[in-house]
Amino acid sequence: MKGTPGAAVGKETGALRRVAREGRPFLRARRRVLLRLTGWSLVESAQTFVGGLAVARALDDGFLSDAPATGLLWLALAAVALIPALFATRGVFRELAELVEPLRDGLVRRAVARSLHTGPAAPAATARAVSQVTHQSEIARDGWAGLVLAARGFAFTAVGALAGLATLSPLLLAVVLPPLLLGAGLFLATLIPMGARQRVCLDLDEEYTAHAGQAAGALRDIAAAGAYGPMTERAATLTARQTRAARSLARWSAARLVALATAERLPPLLLPAAAPWLMRSGVTTGALVGAFTYLTVSLAPALNALLTAVGTVGGRLVVVLDRFTDGTTTADAATTGPAAKAPAERGTLPTGTTSRPRLPNAPRAELRAVSFAYGPHARPVLDRLDLVLRPGDRLAVVGPSGSGKSTLASVLAGVVAPTRGEVRWLGRPTADSDPTAVRTLLPQQPYVHTGTLRENLRYLRPDATAAEVAAAVTAVGLDALVARLGGLDAPLSPQHLSRGECQLVALARAHVATAPLLILDEATSHLDPAAEARAENALAARAETLVVIAHRLSSAGRARRVLVMDGTRTDLGTPAELLHRSALFRELSGHWGGIPERVADGRASHPDGTEARVGGT
Repeated sequence: MKGTPGAAVGKETGALRRVAREGRPFLRARRRVLLRLTGWSLVESAQTFVGGLAVARALDDGFLSDAPATGLLWLALAAVALIPALFATRGVFRELAELVEPLRDGLVRRAVARSLHTGPAAPAATARAVSQVTHQSEIARDGWAGLVLAARGFAFTAVGALAGLATLSPLLLAVVLPPLLLGAGLFLATLIPMGARQRVCLDLDEEYTAHAGQAAGALRDIAAAGAYGPMTERAATLTARQTRAARSLARWSAARLVALATAERLPPLLLPAAAPWLMRSGVTTGALVGAFTYLTVSLAPALNALLTAVGTVGGRLVVVLDRFTDGTTTADAATTGPAAKAPAERGTLPTGTTSRPRLPNAPRAELRAVSFAYGPHARPVLDRLDLVLRPGDRLAVVGPSGSGKSTLASVLAGVVAPTRGEVRWLGRPTADSDPTAVRTLLPQQPYVHTGTLRENLRYLRPDATAAEVAAAVTAVGLDALVARLGGLDAPLSPQHLSRGECQLVALARAHVATAPLLILDEATSHLDPAAEARAENALAARAETLVVIAHRLSSAGRARRVLVMDGTRTDLGTPAELLHRSALFRELSGHWGGIPERVADGRASHPDGTEARVGGT
């Protein structure tokens, strides 16, 4: 039941599992960053180790032994140990950026892609996406950065401090560790119950707000019907439930304060109390002061930072990340970032490398009586359109400007939902499929990001091999750009590329991605005819099904079938058939300079260069 602690605990546990499931690929993709972060943190922990040990030796071997010079030397050593720690801190923050920024970038891409996939008919989803892009992604980035810093700081500070305590005397660990572990355990035990109570409070607050809004909008009806009693009773019930939830949250907050006090405050109090026993057991005065230094200067602040971050930022981070993962396919994005996610060119979720569903006998895409209009009273752009695309199909879509070609591409790719009818991929409704595993949509203005050319080409498939990237470069004719830039790993800046070069990069990227359904929405408009033909033939040989929103009629000449669009009127057939029966196709052929003679004779080229009869059979 919504608003109960039991249901909230289940929801909190489910959220943790979802976030952890999607977080593992993200972290695996950044092993090197984590290793470098670990190395810099170990340097920092060395300073912690030296600090308390130097204080102990300065007292025992120096000031308490009438050797002040020795004591000063030990303190100087502690000061010198700060220098590498300062460089390590700089390295930590540099690696932190490599761990944090890709998360935000991936979340932004996911929110934008989900909004595009949902379409303009869902304003609530659009508002949610705006909040995620502008606010929630920043919360996630800041929360993730704070959590990583706090967890890393405590872990390596604890390593240095506990190693120092063991070096001074193992007996010191017997005094310090039990309250430390007890307090940390109690704190961890409060995380899920407290998060669950917070969810209950939020649910009840939303429920009460909805009731108040309903009552405010129906005041005249309530007065006319004399329904004060039921409305007041409902409000009182909700208020009582909110009060109980707030009290329960307060009790768990008090338990958390006890846990913090146990872990942070109790060890420094136990140490002086245990001092007589420790000194009788051979622990020196300097060791006691060094241990106290470890606890108060290093361990207690790091522990406080960790528990505070986990208790505040951690809970909020889980809630925000769960909103990004809720209702979407598992990632990876990871990851996130160009090297960790694999979104399509437009309108997809930034998931990771996904396994492609294989249904050999199913159509790759199917439109069933699909209609689409840009508003409830607007003229339809598509009207009860039926279309089946099977493996090996190569379809060109032609028509005058404004005839709905790009709208068809968006509907076919699942970027916008049809007003009526159904779109199916691989024999299933689009809602049951991961878009990134089914299709790639290349728009006229493709996305090319700053980085290297190799990173751009592997953007949709981070696991692509060097041989696959090289094959794509050769297939679509990108060799000249590679030579001009100085290689695949040379820096690439989008503003230094022509529009045609940007399109070639996107076409090569699609060649690497190898989605079963490839849709080119005038994606070759800035290429010359020869380059366009080379790229289309290369992609037709690579993709299982190719749809080309034609910029030139020569694309229709290379296609097996052509869809002629004239508003809501459409005609589908081979190029030769349409030349005989479609006046619009003949008109476009004349306007665009005609199509190859072999098509007019009833022959069309296959992607491999051979010819086959396409009409009159």
